[in-house]
Amino acid sequence: MSSIPRRSLLKAAAVAGAAAQFSWALGRGSAQAVPGAGTPAADRPVSVGWLEGGGLGAAPGSTFGVPWPKGVHPADRTFALTTADGEEVPVQTWTTARWPDGSLKWTAHAVGPEAAGAERYTLAPGAPAATTSRITVTETGRRITIDTGTIRAVVSRDGEKLVESVTRGATKIATDGRLVLLRQSDLDDGDQGNAKWERFDGEISGATVEQRGPVRAVVRVDGKHRKGSRSWLPFSVRLYFYAGADSFRMVHTITYDGDQAKDFIRGLGVRFTVPMRDAAYDRHIRIAGQDAGFLTEAVQGITGLRRDPGAAVRKAQVKGEKLPDPATWDQRVTTRLRYIPTWGDYTLSQLSADGFTVRKRTKPGHGWIPAGGGRRANGFGYVGGPSGGFSFGLRDFWQKHPAQLDIRGAAGDAAEVTLWLWSPEAQPMDLRFYHDGMGQDTFPEQLEGLNITYEDYEPGFGTPYGIARTSELMFWANAATPTAETLVAQAAAVRTPPQLAASPEDLSRAGVFGGLFAPVDRSTPAKATIEDHLDYLFTYYKDQAEQRRWYGFWDYGDIMHTYDEDRHQWRYDVGGYAWDNSELSPDLWLWYAYLRSGRSDIFRFAEAMTRHTGEVDVYHLGAWAGLGTRHGVQHFADSAKQQRISTAVYRRPYYYLTADERVGDLMHALVDSDETFLALDPIRKIRTEPYTPDRHALSIGFGTDWSGLAAAWLTEWERGGPKAAKAEARLRSTMETIAAQPNGFVQGTGLYDLDTGRFAIASQPAVGVSHLSAMFGLVEMCAELIDLVDMPKFKEAWLDYCRYFSASKTEQAARYGKNFGTLLLFQGHSRQDAYAAAQLNDAALAKRAWVKFHASDGYTSAMVWDKTPVQGPAALEPGYEHLWISTNTTALYGLAAIQNLALVGDSLPE
Repeated sequence: MSSIPRRSLLKAAAVAGAAAQFSWALGRGSAQAVPGAGTPAADRPVSVGWLEGGGLGAAPGSTFGVPWPKGVHPADRTFALTTADGEEVPVQTWTTARWPDGSLKWTAHAVGPEAAGAERYTLAPGAPAATTSRITVTETGRRITIDTGTIRAVVSRDGEKLVESVTRGATKIATDGRLVLLRQSDLDDGDQGNAKWERFDGEISGATVEQRGPVRAVVRVDGKHRKGSRSWLPFSVRLYFYAGADSFRMVHTITYDGDQAKDFIRGLGVRFTVPMRDAAYDRHIRIAGQDAGFLTEAVQGITGLRRDPGAAVRKAQVKGEKLPDPATWDQRVTTRLRYIPTWGDYTLSQLSADGFTVRKRTKPGHGWIPAGGGRRANGFGYVGGPSGGFSFGLRDFWQKHPAQLDIRGAAGDAAEVTLWLWSPEAQPMDLRFYHDGMGQDTFPEQLEGLNITYEDYEPGFGTPYGIARTSELMFWANAATPTAETLVAQAAAVRTPPQLAASPEDLSRAGVFGGLFAPVDRSTPAKATIEDHLDYLFTYYKDQAEQRRWYGFWDYGDIMHTYDEDRHQWRYDVGGYAWDNSELSPDLWLWYAYLRSGRSDIFRFAEAMTRHTGEVDVYHLGAWAGLGTRHGVQHFADSAKQQRISTAVYRRPYYYLTADERVGDLMHALVDSDETFLALDPIRKIRTEPYTPDRHALSIGFGTDWSGLAAAWLTEWERGGPKAAKAEARLRSTMETIAAQPNGFVQGTGLYDLDTGRFAIASQPAVGVSHLSAMFGLVEMCAELIDLVDMPKFKEAWLDYCRYFSASKTEQAARYGKNFGTLLLFQGHSRQDAYAAAQLNDAALAKRAWVKFHASDGYTSAMVWDKTPVQGPAALEPGYEHLWISTNTTALYGLAAIQNLALVGDSLPE
């Protein structure tokens, strides 16, 4: 076993993200020297393919993003999509970002069922093909009607019914789509038998059409859950429809605004009513189990009876087909039909990541019968018959346990289907803070606590008020009971929604994200070794998520911060060493790894992290809206509420690759987050000088603080959002006034005026450098802004910071009058050496970048890069207890920044 200590694999993740960025840095000279940019070939077509392969399947459609080089496509450019055979595919296009010159930077594209037949496509300038079934949207005072050409949905603008009806042809397949919330007012750990349950129903406050075709329509519905005079738990639901599709998608978000000591969620669900028109023996229940397994039953089963209705009849029922007239059956069955039970109620509950159960009963008041079970259910079901039926599914069903599917009343005139995002059979959702403060009433006491458990505690700050969670659901209006093959395809579409994606080569060629990445390159042994190490580290974290069960409604998508070598367990219960909450930017590591590789497994891991960190780790209501919470035992526990966690830099890749509107909302909400510095001073506990937040003199750091603000402003500006002009002005004014500081970025902090958007110029030079300043998106933002905004002084200030962070203390003092003190994370910062070397064409700096990368404080080439079984006690699953070599806190971010970095002369040290 290696002697390298197993500490903080999480911080190693930070280095991997950074290494991915500098594919071009030392070999190509600048972010603007992206292959294809500004050349005649820059407007060449883009290749687009399915992320997992297999085509569209049973999904209603796919939406994807494509980047374009600066200055190539004007804002009014249209695009056409064709298959490899030259067949035209209808596509809807809109702009998601523009370059400062107004040319297209990112475009989003939507395709529907007409794109189902091909594996790869070409997107190029041209007139898009017309859809066979054009989607239409009709608005009246209280309703919005969406017609895909196959189904018609009526959405309410008020009341409790989000979706009044879903109709196929002349047949109503589902009605009364609504939201359900069960609240428990008390949580007595000794006895919950007397706990009071209350039911709240979703009440709509408004609905808006955000897109209306021709291929895709989007409707947003907002409101709160209400009972009597109380309304709480705000929701935002988006419904997605595609031309020609028989299904629609729902993206459902709740924001917690309750009292953690009183408002315990017992159940949270989406419910539809499904009319039952067919005879009981023609009513079919389908519930997906594990993999492609299904519970395949009828409400009134005629198989397995003592008397046989006939092989053809039995076969038809199992296949879901309409049965022949009972008069043609064996009459020994027909005359006794009334004695065969009808099973009206079914439940599948997934209370953990490792087990689900299925049970059924005839009707309320009678006992439940076990009907099977397994490990991990797909979260998909169907109820209906030959005259029509409803398929429904909840994505990440077992990953975000406890979840549940209910079918009720299928033997009556109408069945009721509920997809429980939080199962009412589970323990109530308990968001209370996990300890009583332990006497940490003053800042000195809290700092002492920080020094032992790494938790930054402060009374009243460990609150879930304002955190959110988004879930994805899908529904099909079927003309009849689907075939087994169709049901498997529908379940697969719920589990892994088909996603179109541009190739890594096209993503890199466009020069977006500052040009900080290039496709995976294994052309030399040294490059191949770095790629192998990066693959190793991603696989490690992916496997740890499974082994350690990093799952659950609030937890799925996050990773842990630091490992406990003695317990052979991550420090899930030790203060700031527990959940990571984006510490040192694993989000960026994953997204750059995907952008370079195009790997679907990395995309899905990054997608789950983006959904989690942007919702759960950030406040969306209250005084701290726009701030995120530092790492801790609970995602909201730590008292450090900062921009470095909420930063839009973590959300940008997913948004531009998918055009996801919810993530767009999250980034837009941050545009005014500079106001949060009035509400909360991020370094209030360690200030040595008197300071009171003032609108005209807010203390804001140039590292983790400003990079978060800059990311939100840049995104709003390039998206052309409602506050784009303000965002651009804020960007330019802060860039100008940072550059004008006596020591530029090294100054560390400045006094910011909320009204003017400018930093006051300090009268005296200062040195305020932290090893964390550049580890939360600052490098990414500076690279992008230098490429976008012609401001030489800002570029000079940033290059100086890059050059001197890893310089000797003597060199630092000679340049700034004072050295930077004791610093960490040199491997992570080697990317800054590389960036400056490329910009300045400095061979000596390039050499230092490699030295810091290979032989400083991170994942060096000398470590053992293989699996090492741990001997002795292991956590919960000894058979799976294998730890791979880890190191201290720096590695992944810097490793990713230089992973295919080429030295001047295009050679790498072996």
